[in-house]
Amino acid sequence: MIEGHHGSCICGNCLSMAYRSVHLNGCNDVAVGEVVKCTMCLEERTDACFRSPAYPDALICLRCIKMGAKALSRDPDSNWKSPTDESAN
Repeated sequence: MIEGHHGSCICGNCLSMAYRSVHLNGCNDVAVGEVVKCTMCLEERTDACFRSPAYPDALICLRCIKMGAKALSRDPDSNWKSPTDESAN
């Protein structure tokens, strides 16, 4: 798990989905130019975001996806690895 502000969290499985969707495949779950507040960093963002399929009000911005991936991949207890281009599809 990666924790953001105000107790927001993202698990490794959801982070993998977000990483594949936004970082590898270039998807964006918000309209282009729409300003949204990232649930993890609480900042208003205009970059691509991933919307949780389980919690539609929860969004994570590309910056937080990358930071979360970096942090979780460094945790030896998690065994989490950033998805690769081959696993994006």
